[in-house]
Amino acid sequence: MLMGRTPKARPATARAATGVRTTTRSTTRTATARTAAPGLLGRRITGLLGVLGAVLALLLAGAGPASAHAALQSTDPAQNAVLPVAPQTVTLTFSEAVSLSSDSVRVLDPAGRAVDSGSPAHADGKDNTARVGLGTGLANGTYTIAWRAVSEDSHPIGGAFTFSIGAPSATTVSTTALQSAEADGLVAALYGTGRTVAYAAFALLAGAAGFVLLCWPAGASRRPVQRLLMTGWVALLVSTVAVLMLRGPYERGSGIGKAFDLSLVRATLDERIGTALAARLLLLAASGVFLSLLVGQLGLPQGGGAKAAASGGAGTTGTGTAGTGTAGTGKPGPGTAGAGTDGDPEEAELRELERRAAERPQREARLGLGVAGLVLAVALSATWAGADHASVGIQVWLALPLGMLHLVAMALWLGGLAAMLVGLREGIGAEVADRFSKIAFGAVLVLVGTGVYQSWRGVGSWGALTGTDYGRLLLVKTGCVIAMLGVAWMSRTWLARLRAAPEEAAGAAPEPVAVAAAPVSAADTSSTDTSSTGGADTADPVRQTQLARQRAARANADRDRGLTPTRAGLRRSVLVEAAVAVAVLVVTTLLTNSPPGRVAGEVAAAAANGAATTSGGTTGGTTGGATGGAPAPQTVPGRTVELKLPYDTKGRTPNAKGTATVTLNPAGTGSNEVHLKLDGTDGSPVEVPEVELAFTLPDRDLGPLTVPLTTEGTGRWTGTAQLPLAGNWVVSVVIRSSDIDQTTEIKQLKIG
Repeated sequence: MLMGRTPKARPATARAATGVRTTTRSTTRTATARTAAPGLLGRRITGLLGVLGAVLALLLAGAGPASAHAALQSTDPAQNAVLPVAPQTVTLTFSEAVSLSSDSVRVLDPAGRAVDSGSPAHADGKDNTARVGLGTGLANGTYTIAWRAVSEDSHPIGGAFTFSIGAPSATTVSTTALQSAEADGLVAALYGTGRTVAYAAFALLAGAAGFVLLCWPAGASRRPVQRLLMTGWVALLVSTVAVLMLRGPYERGSGIGKAFDLSLVRATLDERIGTALAARLLLLAASGVFLSLLVGQLGLPQGGGAKAAASGGAGTTGTGTAGTGTAGTGKPGPGTAGAGTDGDPEEAELRELERRAAERPQREARLGLGVAGLVLAVALSATWAGADHASVGIQVWLALPLGMLHLVAMALWLGGLAAMLVGLREGIGAEVADRFSKIAFGAVLVLVGTGVYQSWRGVGSWGALTGTDYGRLLLVKTGCVIAMLGVAWMSRTWLARLRAAPEEAAGAAPEPVAVAAAPVSAADTSSTDTSSTGGADTADPVRQTQLARQRAARANADRDRGLTPTRAGLRRSVLVEAAVAVAVLVVTTLLTNSPPGRVAGEVAAAAANGAATTSGGTTGGTTGGATGGAPAPQTVPGRTVELKLPYDTKGRTPNAKGTATVTLNPAGTGSNEVHLKLDGTDGSPVEVPEVELAFTLPDRDLGPLTVPLTTEGTGRWTGTAQLPLAGNWVVSVVIRSSDIDQTTEIKQLKIG
């Protein structure tokens, strides 16, 4: 049999082999020419990786252990202190290092005039302090100290308190004098919007690039995908520049006009967040090079065997059947090689070698671009993690890499959703959607793991979940993520339907729907017009033909765009998922601007310790407390204001529930005598381990002004509150009934 077939097969085989070898030599020359490009690409990528590594090391080197959001621990003079002589300086001590500006500490006399020397500096070289000198010849009266600084995690903090020389007095601190201590509403809104846009742009840029590299390489040649990548890059560039320019006015509470003050921009660049923003701009320049390489390498049309494989592996000779390869995936379909060669194994092997040689440059380009893209995404994520909550606090060595991993996983999921929407409109097959579904599932697992750790690190206790703004925002974000997972489950259902439909899964559009046209007379036209308003018989065959034609036209238009019914359903589901993702990004921005629950507890404890220190000071020294040397305020009959604040710490002890009563006299600006009493549900006084009373004036960004309290018996305290300005004050009472049960009750109080 072999001998009999050889004479017949030899001429055809020889001719076929000759043709294949000729094609192979041509392909070899083409592959050699293309190999030069990957060599140059490799050198560019190596240089790019070196730059990214250096920037990443610079960002991570600046992160050190501290507690996020600094707290004011002590002051000299102490809050509400009454001093026999004027001090020479004012010194503030914080729980962590802070950055200072020229107006970080301001001292105002009773008439609202500045009496400090300006240009505060760190005391004795300690970066957790702020000291400013005072002028000479200060008169007796009450002085207001307004301070504002930037904590080590790049968040601005501020507050105010008073002290007196000789004796307390009324003060008329002007609104203009305190204006720079409060955040400008427009600047704060634009700054927050810029941060949100930056998060979304990073997710879009990194996620879309990852989708192209991992799921849909042929998508790099599609204009909608290129526009998507460019939108992410431009949005991240613009938002980063905007945040850099708005950071100075945001920290100092100035107006939008100061955004173009180059001195503020230079001061911002000297801070950690400024370094991170500058590094992000450099990384965006590298990202532009990366995008040009991505589109230039993967967006080029394939040739030779690779092109044939991408189109389904169609046979070249004989009567072979064209394959049905997935559109845009570059995967060969199940088509046969053609029967004209009698299935010669040698020719099949040569064709396989030809296909691999043609695909090799793209595989090498994808590998190099994938490594560069991963390093670039990690480096960009470090510009957030290195200047936010992850860079300070406990376990910085673990929080930093997990924070960056959290951001990269978020980008792969959310940015991939946007690319998925474009791909569905471009007619991607079920294989691409299924591949992204697996990647998204892995990203979600990473998000859950890193998110649980970040939540534990930031909240610190179960009570902080509902007792702090950070905890409540975290619950909202968790709810949004759960909603996204529910919608994602619906998307998987649509994906299963797409996979089960062979024509739709392969990305091939079904044949257009044809509807036979029926002649329409003038009488039929009038009848049709009437039927559109509901007056004609719906059983009219002419009308039914017209409606069927309209439905067919809409269906064919959808199919022309690749939107078959199953694809349209999947696209709607992914669109809803992307909409919920926008809400997640907004809440994430709010979380980064809020002090973690763990830190909020530390701040409260520091404030309580500071109040205890103040009340225990000496009478005549510069650190004397108000209770040691301050004369009792003069009470005015008929001017007593009483506030009742019901409280419930949710504990099981008898003192966990009751009523706090705060009384003030004369309830005006200046010195006020304050009494606080706690009564249980039965009306009898109760003892608690800790209680704190403070006054805040939100409209002027003044406070909280903690009142040093002196015990006068079970459940009874007294103290003196200095309220320098008229306005709507907020009275807050912090009550701790046990080691773990605590609550804060607030009520408004109008003064003046």
